[in-house]
Amino acid sequence: MGKRGAMRRLAALGLLVLGACQSPGTGVEMQPVPAGPVSLENGRAVFHAGGCASCHASPGQLIARTPVLGGGRVLRTSLGVFRAPNISSDPATGIGAWSRADFARAMRRGIAPDGRAYYPAFPYPSYTRMSDRDIADLQAYLASLPPVTNQVAASRLAIPVGQGIAARLWQRLYLRPGPAVALRNATPEVARGQYLAEGPGHCGSCHTPRTGLGGPRTGLWLGGAEMPDESGFAPNLTPHEHGLGDRSPAEIVEALRPAGPPGEDDEGMDAVRASLAHLPESDLYAIAAYLKTLPPVAPPPDG
Repeated sequence: MGKRGAMRRLAALGLLVLGACQSPGTGVEMQPVPAGPVSLENGRAVFHAGGCASCHASPGQLIARTPVLGGGRVLRTSLGVFRAPNISSDPATGIGAWSRADFARAMRRGIAPDGRAYYPAFPYPSYTRMSDRDIADLQAYLASLPPVTNQVAASRLAIPVGQGIAARLWQRLYLRPGPAVALRNATPEVARGQYLAEGPGHCGSCHTPRTGLGGPRTGLWLGGAEMPDESGFAPNLTPHEHGLGDRSPAEIVEALRPAGPPGEDDEGMDAVRASLAHLPESDLYAIAAYLKTLPPVAPPPDG
């Protein structure tokens, strides 16, 4: 284990000690689950905005027209091995038996139907910002896709991170439903971009630095960070000269588009671009407008 991994495990141990006398509640209030008809078309758009296939698609299904979501993708980190779950409509090994309330609770609070707390490798800290309607439509779209019988093996996490209380305590410290960045007088376009980037798009999961306990350093929002699997560096997306600088919205949109036909081996930003290709151009320009509005974040002194 590297020095960074050891420090993170020590920080996680401190988290358990710190939270031993705290309530495990997340502080995120549940909203009423919307009733009435749902939109599969909107659910599909939300699915692609979130890049869900990049983690949950079955082998050979990343670019399928009708996604098959049997899960199993492995994410190796200094804290252990995470495996993306089956989110297909299979009722036994997927999420086909989940109620609307179950799905909304998982998305907003990171709580499984059996009461377990999810680790933030599942980006519910971003999804908690999503609208009730988008969450309901996303579940309906997932339910319309083929069921896959595939029992994904459990994640293997280092002690003390693997202790059930650790995820609950992390939520207590870091799970917040509000905007990551307060933007004054945001235009409708910027507001739409903020919703997409901070909510379903979960850009902060890779591009925002984290504390020793794994929480986002919101003062450095989208300022660039080491990838969760330590495979590289997610760049600075703010208007700083070491980030997007003076790049125009059109140039940013062009960078969000796939460089070529999507492939099954696409990973990282290539997989993200493959998903964003399904969104209307107006949404891509909204994301660009939001990024241009962010406070510039300078690289660290040793960066």
